[in-house]
Amino acid sequence: MSEPQRSYTGSPYEAQFGFCRALRIGDRIIVAGTGPIEPDGSTTPGGAAEQADRCFALIVAAIEELGGSAEDVVRTRMLLTDPADQDSVGQVHARWFGKAKPTATMAGVAWLCRGEWKVEIEAEAVVGNG
Repeated sequence: MSEPQRSYTGSPYEAQFGFCRALRIGDRIIVAGTGPIEPDGSTTPGGAAEQADRCFALIVAAIEELGGSAEDVVRTRMLLTDPADQDSVGQVHARWFGKAKPTATMAGVAWLCRGEWKVEIEAEAVVGNG
């Protein structure tokens, strides 16, 4: 088995909690729960749709860094703090992954790492699955 490749986005939680944003083993890329973190460590402003867009941008960038693409995504998990946001987050998901049509889970949670976060998202990709 090949050595794992890792991707980091600079989120303060990566160092604090001891994890990488994404890990590639063979043709599989697993992306950790990704919150709406800006380059300066602040939370992405706006509602759930804006925050989801930032999460997906970070996810796809990590996948691309490890040799994959948005079209390689086979599974997503979206965690929302308010069920009223499901349609807006779903629309953002469709914009990013409408071509790939991965399996997807959207679930409500009581809280996320920061009180202002409305969404956190995970993804998995299989490179060359197309």
